[in-house]
Amino acid sequence: MTVTIVRACLRDGRGGSPTAVLDDTPLTDDERREVPVRAGTSHAVFLSADRDGGGVALRFFTAEGELPGCGHGTIAALAVLAGRAGTHEVTLRTRGGTLEGRAIRHNGNGALEAWFAPGPVRLRAPAAGEHDEVLAALGVAGHPPGCVVATLGRPRLLVPLPTRSAVSALAPDPERLRTACDRLALLGCYLYSAPTPEGRVAARMFAPSIGVPEDIANANSTACLAAHLARAGLRGLTADMGDALGTPAAVRAAAHHGPDGPEILVGGTAEIIRDPAPE
Repeated sequence: MTVTIVRACLRDGRGGSPTAVLDDTPLTDDERREVPVRAGTSHAVFLSADRDGGGVALRFFTAEGELPGCGHGTIAALAVLAGRAGTHEVTLRTRGGTLEGRAIRHNGNGALEAWFAPGPVRLRAPAAGEHDEVLAALGVAGHPPGCVVATLGRPRLLVPLPTRSAVSALAPDPERLRTACDRLALLGCYLYSAPTPEGRVAARMFAPSIGVPEDIANANSTACLAAHLARAGLRGLTADMGDALGTPAAVRAAAHHGPDGPEILVGGTAEIIRDPAPE
C-alpha cells in the first residue's frame, strides 16, 4: 500500500491540512480506518476507477469510519490526479453524490489549484432552543443571531461571531460537544467571524463525532457558508482556518446565481509533500 501525503488548502504557500491519498485496494473498512492513523492525518482518501460511467470514485475515512464526502479530501484527490496528468477535469463519484472537479498544475513551484462543485446546500434557521446545548459546549455566550443549520451531505451548525479574536478565543468542551452534536445528528459546528468587504473570514470547524476535534481546513462547511452569505450578496469568500492548531490554511469559495439558488464552487491550493516513487 503506497500513500501520497497532500497538504490541502495552503495559505500563502504554508500550512494546509495533511491528507493521505491512495489508490484503493481490497481492504476492509476497519483497515481503511487505520490508514489516516498510521499516516498521521485526520482523513484518508481512496481512489478507484468509477465503473458506472468513467471518472474517479472516492471514498473518505477518518479513524471513526467512512464519510459520505470530504471537501479538503476532494481537493487533495484532485491534486494527486493533476500531479499525475497535469491540468485535469474529472467527474468524481462519492458516497454523497457526483461532483465535477478541476485541478490545475502550476509549473515551476509544485503548487496545484483545485476546485469542485459540491452540490446544492440546504439552509434553515434552528428552532427555538434547538442548539442551546451545542452553543454551551462551544463556550459561546448567549444566542448569536444568524445561526443556520446547513446541510451538504450531512447537517452542520454555522455560528457567526463578531470578530476574528472571538473565533480564536474559542475553547470548546470536546466530549460535551460530541454528545450534543450526536443528539441532534449534526456533523459538527463551523464558527466564523464577520466577513470583511472582500469576503475574508476567520473560521474554525469542530467535528468530534467523526473523530476530528478540530479540522485544519473544512471545504464543505466553507461552501455552506458561501451559500448562506450569498443571500446577502457576497459572491466570493476566503476562510482562514487552522491557526489555533498552528497550521494555517485557506479555503476559497465562489457563489453564482442558479435556477434553484446559489451554485457554489469551492477550492484551494495544494501541494504533494510525499509521493511514493513509481514501482
